[in-house]
Amino acid sequence: MEQLQCLDPSVQPRVSDHIPQIIDLIKQILDNGYAYKVDGDIYFSVDKFPTYGKLSGRKLEDNRAGERVAVDTRKKHPADFALWKAAKEGEPFWESPWGRGRPGWHIECSAMSAAYLGYSFDIHGGGMDLVFPHHENEIAQSCAACDSSNISYWIHNGFVTVDSEKMSKSLGNFFTIRQVIDLYHPLALRLFLMGTHYRSPINYSDFLLESASERIFYIYQTLHDCESALGEKDSTFENGSVPSDTLTSINTFRTEFVASMSDDLLTPVTLAAMSEPLKTINDLIHTRKGKKQARREESLKALETTIRDVLTILGLMPTSYSEVLEQLKEKALKRAGLKEEDVLQRVQERTDARKNKEYERSDAIRKDLAKVGIALMDSPEGTTWRPAIPLALQEPVTTTP
Repeated sequence: MEQLQCLDPSVQPRVSDHIPQIIDLIKQILDNGYAYKVDGDIYFSVDKFPTYGKLSGRKLEDNRAGERVAVDTRKKHPADFALWKAAKEGEPFWESPWGRGRPGWHIECSAMSAAYLGYSFDIHGGGMDLVFPHHENEIAQSCAACDSSNISYWIHNGFVTVDSEKMSKSLGNFFTIRQVIDLYHPLALRLFLMGTHYRSPINYSDFLLESASERIFYIYQTLHDCESALGEKDSTFENGSVPSDTLTSINTFRTEFVASMSDDLLTPVTLAAMSEPLKTINDLIHTRKGKKQARREESLKALETTIRDVLTILGLMPTSYSEVLEQLKEKALKRAGLKEEDVLQRVQERTDARKNKEYERSDAIRKDLAKVGIALMDSPEGTTWRPAIPLALQEPVTTTP
């Protein structure tokens, strides 16, 4: 999580440290008439809660009991759920007014959120698979204990699929963040995840992660070039010194950023909106027309600052452009199964081939490197390389009938 630049949680409570709060919450629900006791178990009575199903849109008659666990015939309604379970042999237990037992599967979330945030708070998150029954039951419990309980926004993220097939251990296509960031930079993974709206399913594939890796390299390379172009020049400019067309571009980008992020965190739109200011920076640095533009340095500084601010908000700002570019190149070399000296040797061989007018050999070397994700770039100063989407992933797969 640190490598992905996720902020630390303010608190990370454990259920076992909050048994008194859980017991108190169950007492409130019982006292308010929303639960009943059966042989040391406490069940929530869904019939007593008329709005049960409001989050998921499900009706009580849609809830078929016994699909995942055996039907408990002691329950008043098949959809009633446990708040407290009597202790069974070999299970952990705690003392309670109803005898030894343990909390049900839903009650701890209501108890711990109330303990730290109160009964009403702004945002509650979780996966799409938790909408029902977990979050539906959480709402019922919390509202039964406190009628002013309320969540302003429910944030449910979509599932991860792998090459368009659902990720699961049983299918053998399951892997961890640690495995992914062994080959790809954590910020490339973060950009990849932000490239799909959080509520939508996200398809993981080598091609899409390579695309994100190439894209984030382009972003950081552009900003590094901008930093180099500005050098040690004074970064403070007088008001009104930034050209009007640059200000228009910046204001458009900021407006799109605020609008998209205010619309249920539409990160894909925000990332797409970054393309125009990045292109403007590259034009100012690399094109003949851009180099001659009046107040060029002022434009570069203003554009870089704006993009930096957005990257910071998105958690995509590295500590150093040059450092992250080297890290991205190291990951690309690892995926390619090469070392830096291997690439430089191939670059030299290609340079020699071009001098000797051996153009087929020169092209073959370029293509061999491109196949494994190493792109060569020629300039008057010489040949350099950068990570790219491997040709092997870009070429369409054909099958013979």
